[in-house]
Amino acid sequence: MKKLLSVLFVFVFCVNPVFAVDMSKEINAATDKIMPKVVEWRRHLHQFPELSNREVKTSKYIEDNLRRLGLEVKTGVAETGVIGILKGAQPGPTVGLRADMDGLPVTERNSLSFASKEKSEYNGQTVGVMHACGHDTHVAMLLGAAEVLSGMKNQIKGTVVFIFQPAEEGAPAGEEGGAALMVKEGVLDNPKVDAVFGIHINAQTEIGKIRYKSGAFMASSDWFSIKIKGKQSHGAYPWLGIDTITTAAQIVNGLQLIVSRQSELTKSPVVITVGKINAGVRENIIPEELVMAGTIRTLDSAMQKDVHEKIKLTATKIAESVGATAEVSIETKTLVTYNTPELVKTMLPSLDKSAGKENVLETEWVTGAEDFSFYSAKAPTFFFYVGGMPKGKNVKETAAHHTPDFFIDDSRLDVGVKAFCNIVFDFSK
Repeated sequence: MKKLLSVLFVFVFCVNPVFAVDMSKEINAATDKIMPKVVEWRRHLHQFPELSNREVKTSKYIEDNLRRLGLEVKTGVAETGVIGILKGAQPGPTVGLRADMDGLPVTERNSLSFASKEKSEYNGQTVGVMHACGHDTHVAMLLGAAEVLSGMKNQIKGTVVFIFQPAEEGAPAGEEGGAALMVKEGVLDNPKVDAVFGIHINAQTEIGKIRYKSGAFMASSDWFSIKIKGKQSHGAYPWLGIDTITTAAQIVNGLQLIVSRQSELTKSPVVITVGKINAGVRENIIPEELVMAGTIRTLDSAMQKDVHEKIKLTATKIAESVGATAEVSIETKTLVTYNTPELVKTMLPSLDKSAGKENVLETEWVTGAEDFSFYSAKAPTFFFYVGGMPKGKNVKETAAHHTPDFFIDDSRLDVGVKAFCNIVFDFSK
């Protein structure tokens, strides 16, 4: 595999660049011309978000725009995914460009004229739906790139695969979805994609800027569940039972000791968060059973495995020490989002042309997770952030992703469009 990748990089990147044409000026002019459309697309999508694996209207909206451009279009991929294929006039490699398109079960709380009023059902509850992570901007930027590149078809060497992916936030219970299902259904196989690039808008990065990191960039995401069984008793006589509540409290503290005292944090970060505890029906009854659940974030596969083992050991031994039992289950949701170092090094000039070299910043690890990571198992990948924070705003005053007040300034989505387009031309030089 390594030998094949080496051959690929020699073929794609080592051709004498003297004969390559820099298309950045044409890309800039074409992007600036369609920017009103990009903003319009984004605001339409923001106003009408849909939950994971339910992006029916979103898919149709994307499909209609791609067909208008004359692209080959595939629908129904990984449930509601849409693929657009643009074949250049000249032979060359195949580049995959990806945008996710699902919203979140969050009720929007702002005064935007295009704020979402949508509602849907999630886990048996009626919820508000919001693009609270910026996937609307991702779709708009990729549609913009599709339009610009379609107009430059005669200059493109190779093929561009536009990947509009559903369910990045996770498929509903009992369903498959997201990047893992896209890969399983062959999105990178026909045509065979030589490298995949993705963008994520970031509400804490100023507009006009790009942030990236070579190697491990975003964390793997594992979800864990710990079921504690004790002995029920009256709250006034705890010595007659085995208290699952106090046992859970000790386990929560024990999990944090894995992070602060057992993990080599100078190597890479580790986060263990308990986000849910369910137990009991009455104030004066100690419950027999308790279930806690949470997430694990790691940026190194060896540390990930080690943390899993330590969670199991910590929970079971603490429970055992008080006469209770603990059953631990761990499910991997995403892998580490890994940026292939050779690809990052070679493609950085494309980002410099898109945002200006002074606006392309190397960043640190990110403990957030992305299912873009599953594409890395099949091809070299490069995933980076584009700024969405209003210019001059204090980072500490911005609303986090996945919150009701999440806000994106869409005036510089051109940076993402240009980045996608420059990458396509520069990759095939």
